[in-house]
Amino acid sequence: MGADHTRPAPSAPPGVRRLLLATVLPLFALTVVAALVLWPRDTPEVSGGAQVPRYEGTVARVVTEPCPAVPEAPEGTPGGAAGPCGTVTVTAEQGPDAGRRVETPLPSGPGAPRVEVGDEIVLVELTDPADPSAKSYHIAEHQRGTPLIWLAALFAVAIVAFGRWRGLAALGGLVASFAILLGFVLPGIGAGGSPLLVAIVGAALIMFVVLYLTHGITAQTSVAVLGTLGSLVLTGVLGTLATAATHLTGFGNEDATTLSMFQQDVDLHGLLLAGIIIGSLGVLDDVTVTQAATVTELAHANPGLSRVQLYRAATRVGRAHIASTVNTIVLAYAGASLPLLLLLVADARPVGQILTSEFMAQEIVRSTVATLGLIAAVPLTTGLAALVTTAGRRGGADPATPAPPRPAVERHEVLDALGGRRGPAGTTDPAW
Repeated sequence: MGADHTRPAPSAPPGVRRLLLATVLPLFALTVVAALVLWPRDTPEVSGGAQVPRYEGTVARVVTEPCPAVPEAPEGTPGGAAGPCGTVTVTAEQGPDAGRRVETPLPSGPGAPRVEVGDEIVLVELTDPADPSAKSYHIAEHQRGTPLIWLAALFAVAIVAFGRWRGLAALGGLVASFAILLGFVLPGIGAGGSPLLVAIVGAALIMFVVLYLTHGITAQTSVAVLGTLGSLVLTGVLGTLATAATHLTGFGNEDATTLSMFQQDVDLHGLLLAGIIIGSLGVLDDVTVTQAATVTELAHANPGLSRVQLYRAATRVGRAHIASTVNTIVLAYAGASLPLLLLLVADARPVGQILTSEFMAQEIVRSTVATLGLIAAVPLTTGLAALVTTAGRRGGADPATPAPPRPAVERHEVLDALGGRRGPAGTTDPAW
């Protein structure tokens, strides 16, 4: 999140709290009811074919040997690079040969794991279709469980050490987010539900849980919740219009095509919209919490600021935040798609055709819609926060009276505050 509330936010007036409660509670109840209605009850089983047995093992010996000669391929055609060749002796830790050593060929080819003695690996057992009694082992990949556990532990310790109780609450929010994604959003879409509707309801659930758990049940958090929810709805509407105008089908990458083979009833166009919603939520939370906190801090630092002055000052902060966030979104999408971007760079088609292809148009729409939702979140959240912050003031909802003058301060007090030295009779040191 972009704001850290180490000092509790000033309490809102009772009337404002009641109004926020009357607004947020029905929205939360509506979200819970929608989640119960959309909750997947009969999730179809995905038929992915027969599962290949996988067993863990440890490399005991590696023997390399020259590769057999292969016929030369004609010039200009892709040829298979020879090697590495040899055998690997693995001590099996699971399966029918547990405790014994088995021989496997040395992994070769693009993306093949490089193994050394002592490496913990995963074996796959292959059976000859012509002779089911004949089986062989091959190395599929390295075991990554232990390094990932240590990395996750370091991640958790760093967050708690720096954020303390707030960091612990952030970890709880992270767990809740994954629980909602894995327990509701993904099964709901897999069961044939509307991806866009499921994504909006799931994002709203995540938003309620994470924001209130991390930042506490305050008027400031409620403002961030309302700003986030409004921006999510706007992002969904913009995404629907943009994908319809550009005629996107959702078949923009291999993952979507592979998914369509296993689950024909999944709406890939709706899945694209769902991805935009879920991807926007994290950055939206950051922007809305920051804007609500900015308005609160400005009002606390200078109670004489009017509602309009608060809005303008906080909006200037929001502009700077959005300017950096836009670059973050674009680079995040580009970093996740570097292999495909390299393929597009090597493409001989004109630039116009590449940019309007399904894949590129999908990424452009995704980043553009997410950015528009973020931009809308700044004035929406800032306006709500300014209304809530100034609602309890005396003399009207938008006082224009200037801040009360500061009391006069003696010169020697200023010098003391700045670290100046005082003489024995109270006179200022001549060095000043």
